[in-house]
Amino acid sequence: MELTGAQIIIECLKEQGVDTVFGYPGGTILNVYDELYKHSDEITHILTSHEQGAAHAADGYARATGKVGVCMATSGPGATNLVTGIATAYMDSIPVVAITCNVGVSLLGKDSFQEVDIKGVTMPITKHNFIVKDVTKLADTIRRSFYIAQSGRPGPVHIDIPKDITALKTEYEYQKPEEIHPQTDEIREEDLDKAVQLIARSERPFVFVGGGAVLSGASEELKQFVDKIQAPVADSLMGKGAYDGRSQNYTGMLGMHGTKTSNFGVTECDLLIVIGARFSDRVIGNSSTFAKNAKKIHIDVDAAEINKNIQCDCSIIGDAKVILRKLNARIEPLDHTDWLNHIYSLKQTYPMTYHKDVLTGPGVVEKIYAMTGGDAIIATEVGQNQMWAAQFFKYDRPRRLITSGGLGTMGFGLGAAIGAKLGCPNQLVFNIAGDGCFRMNMNELATASRYNIPVIEVILNNHVLGMVRQWQTLFYDQRYSNTILNDKVDYVKVAEALGARGIRVTSNEELGPALKEAMESDGPVVIECVIDCDDKVWPMVAPGASISEAFAEEDMQNGK
Repeated sequence: MELTGAQIIIECLKEQGVDTVFGYPGGTILNVYDELYKHSDEITHILTSHEQGAAHAADGYARATGKVGVCMATSGPGATNLVTGIATAYMDSIPVVAITCNVGVSLLGKDSFQEVDIKGVTMPITKHNFIVKDVTKLADTIRRSFYIAQSGRPGPVHIDIPKDITALKTEYEYQKPEEIHPQTDEIREEDLDKAVQLIARSERPFVFVGGGAVLSGASEELKQFVDKIQAPVADSLMGKGAYDGRSQNYTGMLGMHGTKTSNFGVTECDLLIVIGARFSDRVIGNSSTFAKNAKKIHIDVDAAEINKNIQCDCSIIGDAKVILRKLNARIEPLDHTDWLNHIYSLKQTYPMTYHKDVLTGPGVVEKIYAMTGGDAIIATEVGQNQMWAAQFFKYDRPRRLITSGGLGTMGFGLGAAIGAKLGCPNQLVFNIAGDGCFRMNMNELATASRYNIPVIEVILNNHVLGMVRQWQTLFYDQRYSNTILNDKVDYVKVAEALGARGIRVTSNEELGPALKEAMESDGPVVIECVIDCDDKVWPMVAPGASISEAFAEEDMQNGK
């Protein structure tokens, strides 16, 4: 049948099973929005307060569900407002399809009103991008974009469509989406054999899990692998929930704000098995001393990550779930009781602690965990709030922590929480925020109110940019340059003005009732938790130091 470009866009979204789109209309994309209006019973469109919020919501939807998130914007500033959200998804390998419309083909390159070369802008921050100047190629481009976003190492894809292409007509025929298969072409038998040999010879193996294990759905295979080789497990921020955070073998996060148990254990191990992680600088610290006594096995779907930051002794390229299944079939059960007992003793010696006599960030997160039993999706902003959410909530399954890891995007969490809640409507969804981050995109609270989306926004209000202040305290002789936010903003009134319920909490005694009220609400709630401006994230590794040099508050008090 013959359809316009705008109609083809909608039909292709329906082909791909898209049920929710986040966006903001404008002149060049009006034809598409006109068709969305006609198909509102099949595709729900969420009008965000800002295009960046749309990109973050699509990202959060994708992280929580495992499906492709979709966002839309018009040309010029509409398109450029998506850029931070696209880059956030790119850094964390999240499947998002961003659709923008541009000025007509004849006006491209002429500095037309609201014209930007958005394809050029997004090229470095997308897995692939397109500009469609021929309506006959539109459907296939959209289909290819969804395939690229999901296959191999996932990532965002951007499609730019000139306005006249959305009005032109061409033949359209329904196509069933191409099936996504795990990437296995580069899994080599000799690599598997070498890994098995290294594992068999090891006396002190340690498993480090990253976001790739979450994306590949490898949790069950990972558990079998860990049980078989009897190894402790640490994770990255992106790897949370791939391995059960309540397990005795779990040691916590690795790196700059990782536990001492993880940092010391990796330093002492003789074999480090890395699954779906990219050796971020925040994880490895000083690269020359990172796990220097260990052989290293790196399992990753992206060959470009192999030996990029850390040289490895063995690499297996391909889907982590498939690789672990193959390794599990080849490995004999091993006994590392003495090594595990040593790790357990480290956990006893270096527990995660905080001041429980006053309201603190860690205490708030632990209370949320206790009151939900861990059955909640936790979105975060970036900084201290993010680290506390990673450290003090036990993630027992994947896709429960929704956070900007690679890019570290302040203002990410609220939009992402909205997307996660729409993708998983039966789950409690919290966004843990600092007051600085909340200011970045607090306008999305109006989005939650407009659609009565019951997300719970928890603001850890220390009246400062907490993580930056922490660095200024420790490394800049307490020169607090532009990090103090002790002004007249009333977040409870802001919440109420934007249509949400606002609650202020200043003590531990007030926290439980406030959380109970929020969890029972059928609309958005903001809980402002007023904490001390000098609460810090512990442990910490100084920039450029070895992870074995992790220090905590008690170390500073003891002059270490």
